[in-house]
Amino acid sequence: MTDELRGRTVAILATDGVERVELEAPRGALFGAGARTELLSTHDGEIAARQMDLDPAGSFPVDRQVSDASVDDYDALLLPGGTMNPDQLRTDPDAVAFVRSFVETGKPVASICHGPWTLAEADCVRGKRLTSWPSIRTDLRNAGAEVVDEEVCVDGQFTTSRGPQDMAAFCAAVVEQFAAVPAGRA
Repeated sequence: MTDELRGRTVAILATDGVERVELEAPRGALFGAGARTELLSTHDGEIAARQMDLDPAGSFPVDRQVSDASVDDYDALLLPGGTMNPDQLRTDPDAVAFVRSFVETGKPVASICHGPWTLAEADCVRGKRLTSWPSIRTDLRNAGAEVVDEEVCVDGQFTTSRGPQDMAAFCAAVVEQFAAVPAGRA
């Protein structure tokens, strides 16, 4: 384990339908770099994960409901994808408000696959350079983003990636970007 994220707490915002690998792999990379993570969701209990959007893939225990969370408690935010997860998050006023408030702090945000849908709903992508799963790129463009087709795209506070095929590069970039912010900024 390395220590580049020691003392940092990362919020992971997800709900039912999250793509398992898109939560599990970055969370593991964050833990391996010394960060503490908290899974926030729209409900308590557990969230159901999926594999390739179709197959049930277990569950994750929720640490806190997003409606009870404060952006001040976190140094960074991770938005995993899967189709159903961000589609539900972007219709939840508490989730959208949390994301918007988090982005307004200037703290780092990482998102993969369909995850940027929630950023678009929070009106946070205008003028930003992002990548994502191909099927939501038009939505991001319509929300004002410059969309690129790259395995990882870093633009200011945002780190985005296309999908599971780019997981190794995404995890490395997330740790690097989150480490660039001093610990205890939360």
